[in-house]
Amino acid sequence: MSDTDGKKPLGLGGKGGQVKQSFSHGRTKSVVVEKKRKRVVVPKPGAAGSTQPSSGATPRPDPARRPAGISDAEMERRLKALAAARSREIEDAAIRAADEQAREEDRQRRREEAEAREREEREREEALRAKAQEEARAAAEAEIRKERKDAAEAEAAKPAAPTAPEAPLSERARPASTDARKAPNKRPDDDRQARAKPREDAGRRSGKLTLKDALSGDGGRQRSMAAMKRKQERARQKAMGQSQSREKVVREVQLPETIVVQELANRMAERVADVVKSLMKMGVMATMNQSIDADTAELLIEEFGHKVVRVSDSDVEQVIHQVDDAPELLQHRPPIITIMGHVDHGKTSLLDALRKTNVVSGEAGGITQHIGAYQVTTESGAVLSFLDTPGHAAFTSMRARGANVTDIVVLVVAADDSVMPQTIEAINHAKAAKVPMIVAINKCDKPAADPNKVRTGLLQHEVVVEAMSGDVQDVEVSAMTGMGLDTLLEAIALQAEILELKANPDRSAMGAVIEAQLDIGRGPVATVLVQNGTLRQGDIFVVGEQWGKVRALVNDKGERVKEAGPSVPVEVLGLNGTPEAGDVLNVVETEAQAREIADYRQQAAKDKRAAAGAATTLEQLMAKAKADKDISELPVLLKADVQGSAEAIVQALEKIGNDEVRVRVLHYGVGAITDTDVGLAEASGAPIIGFNVRANASARQSANQKGVELRYYSIIYDLVDDIKAAASGLLSAEVRENFIGYAEIRDVFKVSGVGKVAGCLVTEGVARRSAGVRLLRDNVVIHEGTLKTLKRFKDEVKEVQSGQECGMAFENYEDVRVKDVIEIFEREEVERTLT
Repeated sequence: MSDTDGKKPLGLGGKGGQVKQSFSHGRTKSVVVEKKRKRVVVPKPGAAGSTQPSSGATPRPDPARRPAGISDAEMERRLKALAAARSREIEDAAIRAADEQAREEDRQRRREEAEAREREEREREEALRAKAQEEARAAAEAEIRKERKDAAEAEAAKPAAPTAPEAPLSERARPASTDARKAPNKRPDDDRQARAKPREDAGRRSGKLTLKDALSGDGGRQRSMAAMKRKQERARQKAMGQSQSREKVVREVQLPETIVVQELANRMAERVADVVKSLMKMGVMATMNQSIDADTAELLIEEFGHKVVRVSDSDVEQVIHQVDDAPELLQHRPPIITIMGHVDHGKTSLLDALRKTNVVSGEAGGITQHIGAYQVTTESGAVLSFLDTPGHAAFTSMRARGANVTDIVVLVVAADDSVMPQTIEAINHAKAAKVPMIVAINKCDKPAADPNKVRTGLLQHEVVVEAMSGDVQDVEVSAMTGMGLDTLLEAIALQAEILELKANPDRSAMGAVIEAQLDIGRGPVATVLVQNGTLRQGDIFVVGEQWGKVRALVNDKGERVKEAGPSVPVEVLGLNGTPEAGDVLNVVETEAQAREIADYRQQAAKDKRAAAGAATTLEQLMAKAKADKDISELPVLLKADVQGSAEAIVQALEKIGNDEVRVRVLHYGVGAITDTDVGLAEASGAPIIGFNVRANASARQSANQKGVELRYYSIIYDLVDDIKAAASGLLSAEVRENFIGYAEIRDVFKVSGVGKVAGCLVTEGVARRSAGVRLLRDNVVIHEGTLKTLKRFKDEVKEVQSGQECGMAFENYEDVRVKDVIEIFEREEVERTLT
């Protein structure tokens, strides 16, 4: 073992009575460690094998007992260190004993001083009590003497009474003894009064903490210094005549629909116990943590003398206040024109001709499937804002949305196709929105064009054009050749001038969401048409159930702009979620207001959905469960590129079905298909429909592993047709019965092992072994089942033709009689489809 280790101290002692002594070179460290452990391994003086002599001299090292490899000098040095450590330990023990004795003496001295002070305090209190008793006794004696003196003077002032007979000696001695007893009778009252004052003194001094009270732990709860000061202040004001009642503070208490009792007490600044007590007096047993309705709380507030201010959760929307602008602040704004009409009548092509662009080439199948917002500057310098709506039947809500935000409706009708269903629907939307309409008769360059047929067809729907002495402008145009486009723009400008469209650009912006989508890289993007005010970059806004801060504004040409005034369509970036198409955008002052309004709207929408889907009574719940059990559902999950397309597809899918089958859209949204959508589809056993969107790589791999079907579409026709075909597969097949023959029972035989066998003659058609049979008795159906056997003579046959005899036995039925008729039929299943 190395001497420099210093971690394992070696003791003294060894095998066979030999002493092995080994110490670390770090003597100071070794000594400190040994002092901490409070032990030093030292052999006792005079013990066998000890190397420490009984005298104080340093022992000489014994070469025979010295460990190998240690010199005499080293051994001697180690023994000296051991002796020094022992002497230091003895000194430390003596010092500790002296300190302990001094502390004990100090404690004894403090205890004696405390007892002396307590004794002096007790003697002082007893002296005060004795003095008070003596003063009370002297006062009582003085009072008695005064009473006796007054009684004597009163007796002397009385007239002399007749002399009474002299009383016996015993009677004459009684007054003296009675007087002698009066003083002792007075003494207990005097003592009680004398004892009462020291007790009052003691009560007054009870707030003082003595050493005896502190050590014994006696004594109750004491009044605080602040309470004593308040008491003294009240006494001083009372003595000076300044005491007056505190005036009650009347507060305005905001009261929502429901409120917790404790919160109500805090708003009134009243004690909760008083509020609960008042509720109990009113017959309402409520604790401080329970809620009460607004009417009960209003009665309670009036009882406490406060004023009630009724508020509701919808008050958060009051920050979005509609202000009527002064006429001098209004300025002219561009008109908003919505192009509407039937599918494939050339709406987008007409707008492309006006804008000199080619939007229609980018549409799938050449069919517009979402609203487009554009701005056109004419040669005269006039600015026009156009909305291009889809013409497909599924996009009814989009057309209605376009009609609601528009100023002028341009109804496009193909000259070679006349008035069609969506044309009629567009007319109805325009009439419902009460906006003027201009009829554009398109495709007039075609040989089969007949504009007069269009004008005549519009008469059936109360649209009378100017060419037929009406008030609706009509223009013959051609998007391909550009014919009549200038005339159309002039008609629009004339109509806008008549309307005198004005708005105030110097106010908080308000607009409508035309479309919304979830763009990769940009997040939620909303196409907003500003209707009033100016929308600027950095504005905080709330739109429907979403809120955000304008991060960027992009116009219809893809250019970034700093602001957008009235009638300007822009794409807004910076939303926290995708809003619904048709939601109103309002600019607010702070982010907190926007978040609060959005949270309230989300909760209101959630409550509305829950109330709509919930059954209110047990009977309704049972009826709903039974109806859902009888109806087969085709669950689907839909993701689309824009919010308007998603809503339109959902509306189209909800119309598919009948009393037996229906399509249920589990979830729909905008953006790419993700792993979350795949997980939901797997749990529900539903296919995922992607309309102009695709699944990312992770979602595709997850769908392949989980067996989830992904279907992609770009044309709404194909999507609706495929879902309709899939829903048709859930319809139960229609079962049709085809009668193939009749047989008459001529005789009945009993065959062992088979039972009763009817001998029959096939009178009509054919009898087959696999067919179903009915037993008729007097033209009444007695039994319906299947044949157990069909025999011709002794052979089992598959069928028997008309005019031949055979033997028939029914499965699990033997009540057959002569002259019964057997009706033979086959069942055929026919698949049904949804119309």
